[in-house]
Amino acid sequence: MSRLRQLWLFGWNQALCCIFPVVIFLTLGITKFISLPYIHRYDLILLVCILAQIAMVKFKFETMDELKVIMLFHLIGLALELYKVHMGSWAYPGEAWSKIGGVPLYSGFMYASVASYICQAWRRFDLYLVAWPRQVIAVTIGVGIYLNFFTHHFIMDLRWIWIVLLFIAFWRTKVYYTVGQVRYQMPLILSFFLIAFFIWIAENISTLLGAWKYPDQMARWTWVHLGKLSSWFLLIIISIIIVAYLKQIKMQTRGMKREEVPRP
Repeated sequence: MSRLRQLWLFGWNQALCCIFPVVIFLTLGITKFISLPYIHRYDLILLVCILAQIAMVKFKFETMDELKVIMLFHLIGLALELYKVHMGSWAYPGEAWSKIGGVPLYSGFMYASVASYICQAWRRFDLYLVAWPRQVIAVTIGVGIYLNFFTHHFIMDLRWIWIVLLFIAFWRTKVYYTVGQVRYQMPLILSFFLIAFFIWIAENISTLLGAWKYPDQMARWTWVHLGKLSSWFLLIIISIIIVAYLKQIKMQTRGMKREEVPRP
């Protein structure tokens, strides 16, 4: 019974961590079949995302610090979207007033929803990391991975080199988390993969609902290629590095003693 209770608590807290992503999915699903007069679908999704963030802060599901992180990820994701759409990697075929360079502004919130999940999980599961690599190594890997999303269009794709370097740098790193009163641990790289896998599942649902389309999905919907798992795997790494780094900065600005690992 104790194990069932722990599983229930874990699932419940995971569900709370996913509130913002779920709001986006529900909005994608509803607007796929129901439209409102005088407002484009992408504009409506953007409005819902903004209202959802306001509500989450107002009702204490998110803190103001977490909202700042989410907005940072919105900008990072939007920059990537503008470039990828320009390069023809995918497209947003629908009309919208809130489109810039063919990219609807709501798209940044899909990246922000990943940040929302990470921030919520960090707080609700009291995450902390052990054997975190030196900051210069972690930041270099994060920046290199992000730049590779841009540069692989005109030079060699270096993602597998970055993945090898990632395994070397984070091989010993573990994430500790609390469910109820019990402390658990897992290799951080395993957590990267698990989150990436569920995001890949979510991406398939999103493309099915018409959130965006890859070139091979223009005529009819098909499963997103498994190769995209590596992209999400790398994106999660960037996300966790940024969140961990911001939490360390917050800890230092409050005059707290620097620990081996960044903690919320």
